[in-house]
Amino acid sequence: MSLQGKVALVTGAASGIGEQCARKLAAQGAAVVIADLNLANAQKVADDIVAGGGKALAVSMDVTSEDAVNAGIEEAVAKLGSIDVLVSNAGIQIVNPIEEYAFADWKKMLAIHLDGAFLTTKAAIKQMYAAGKGGSIIYMGSVHSHEASKLKSAYVTAKHGLLGLARVVAKEGGSRGVRANVVCPGFVRTPLVDKQIPEQAKALGITEAQVVKDVMLKETVDGEFTTVDDVANTVAFLAGFESAALTGQSIVVSHGWFMQ
Repeated sequence: MSLQGKVALVTGAASGIGEQCARKLAAQGAAVVIADLNLANAQKVADDIVAGGGKALAVSMDVTSEDAVNAGIEEAVAKLGSIDVLVSNAGIQIVNPIEEYAFADWKKMLAIHLDGAFLTTKAAIKQMYAAGKGGSIIYMGSVHSHEASKLKSAYVTAKHGLLGLARVVAKEGGSRGVRANVVCPGFVRTPLVDKQIPEQAKALGITEAQVVKDVMLKETVDGEFTTVDDVANTVAFLAGFESAALTGQSIVVSHGWFMQ
């Protein structure tokens, strides 16, 4: 299950979960493409990986733009030779009751999470097919790919949608060695989650401490946040699992919040 000689492209990799996934894949031998809207931060991550003895390339990528996605993947293939692993991770969060949820925000959420997953898959899988070596496509879902929470209509819809996309890609790509799976974390203490805490406290009329204890971690078995390492380790496992025995699946990483 070595990643030596493989090329892995991670979207939203300049920070948070995406950054840790890229670092983990690089530590296991992959050349990693740090794809992010923030090219300056992506370059810092790439430089740090290279300084540590790894191989990395930073590319600018707006996952909602087909031209930007195609250009980023073409640059990666031109400089590194292939795309063997795609980690579709880029995402944001906007919370609001559905009656107050702006349509523009709904469209923005679905564009980043679903359009981004579709566009990067479409571009990467063409490269995988052309190379004839198969590959692994990993979508960053959520416990909200299976569960619902208040205030998150767009996010829950998008994360549910990734399950369907992964299953179709698994069926279409199976005969050509391409696997597709979804990693479904619980709450991970990233800036994205930290931003939600006061927003949910205000919307629900409770304290921030109650949001953490009674909303985010209530259903876990140990009252602990999922860590970026928990998620990155799971992504690396799926990236290196070179058999179609594990495809079209969702792997929940949530400290027992959701069990399937």
